Amino acid sequence: MTTATDVDKKKPLAGLSESGAYQKLLAFASLIVLLIGFSIASPNFMQTSNMIAILQATSVNGVLAVAATLIIITGGIDLSLGTLMTFCAVIAGVALTFLGMPLLLGVAAAIAAGALCGLCSGTFVAKMKIPPFIATLGMMLILKGLSLVISGTRPIYFNDTPGFDQISRGSLIGEIFPNLPIPNGVLILFLVAIAASYILGRTVLGRYAFALGSNEEAVRLSGVNTDMWKMRIYALAGAICGIAGILIASRLNSAQPALGLGYELEAIAAVVIGGTSLSGGRGTILGTLIGALIMAVLTNGLRVLSVAQEWQTVVTGAIIILAVYADMARRKKAG
Repeated sequence: MTTATDVDKKKPLAGLSESGAYQKLLAFASLIVLLIGFSIASPNFMQTSNMIAILQATSVNGVLAVAATLIIITGGIDLSLGTLMTFCAVIAGVALTFLGMPLLLGVAAAIAAGALCGLCSGTFVAKMKIPPFIATLGMMLILKGLSLVISGTRPIYFNDTPGFDQISRGSLIGEIFPNLPIPNGVLILFLVAIAASYILGRTVLGRYAFALGSNEEAVRLSGVNTDMWKMRIYALAGAICGIAGILIASRLNSAQPALGLGYELEAIAAVVIGGTSLSGGRGTILGTLIGALIMAVLTNGLRVLSVAQEWQTVVTGAIIILAVYADMARRKKAG
């Protein structure tokens, strides 16, 4: 007989242990194959500058993918990740450029805005019982509109904010090790990933995230306030999107209000490629990072080979379909 203790502890741990060491190994092997294949196809691919460009691109999509992982593990989905990232970038622009806030306060305002929007999405899903797909689709449109309204449909530049561009493009590691000019954005990605991995594996919030994805009804019947925990998880994911917004704004040295659509699809693809199940209850941050690197390497490699942009989009869509199909096959085999 399943007890509340079983639901609270065994389910989440089962999610961790069954998260697919095989899937992560397969994803890692795919990453190596892509690197070798593109290196053979083009001598320009393995150049240091191109590797740094791949890591820089991974920093934004990787942070978004970490946020998506938290949501998907609970059995939900968030289609507003990309526009939320843009909205947070716009908030940073308003705080730093229009209001003249200090750098740290402007960054904090963007992250807080992300957490608040994530909390709203979580409230729609948990309290109002709106399906996550519909709730976050609506939030995506709301945030897209608000970004355009707040910015006046024009980009907000950070030319008068000293040090903002260094958040993503600077290199603390490069100052210590000149031969390793790894951008700060990549360092921030790994710090976010380490923190999220700790939360999932070592905290109550992480245990309930896996439990909600495994059997939400059983968790509710055991006396747990599932609505509260779900809202907290969405808020945390929103805050992480705020970090992604800071990274992309710093990288471009501007907040582009029309940017964002499509980023959520690449993030979700990276999560699924990394072994997180779309049905919830299973996944790891490490797998997500590997998935994000695969997406970045593939996009960069196709660009280096001068493949047309439209065909790059076709390939990305095909990968999303294959990743979802592989997830369905894994679930069917496990069941």
